[in-house]
Amino acid sequence: MRILVLLAFLGIVASLVSAGVYLMKDRSQSNRMVNALTIRIGLSIALFLFVLLAGRLGWIQATGIPVF
Repeated sequence: MRILVLLAFLGIVASLVSAGVYLMKDRSQSNRMVNALTIRIGLSIALFLFVLLAGRLGWIQATGIPVF
């Protein structure tokens, strides 16, 4: 479970970094930066939904740490 979440998070960060590189280096009118950001948003939403589903199915447990 932790490995899957970690891999998804690393994919999100890698997509964000690649979008930043395309923003700084790519001066053409290509859509590579937009595509990288779209992938990042998709991965973020998928990770959020997966964590919600895992909590609902009991795969992960709440730690009991209060949130202020």
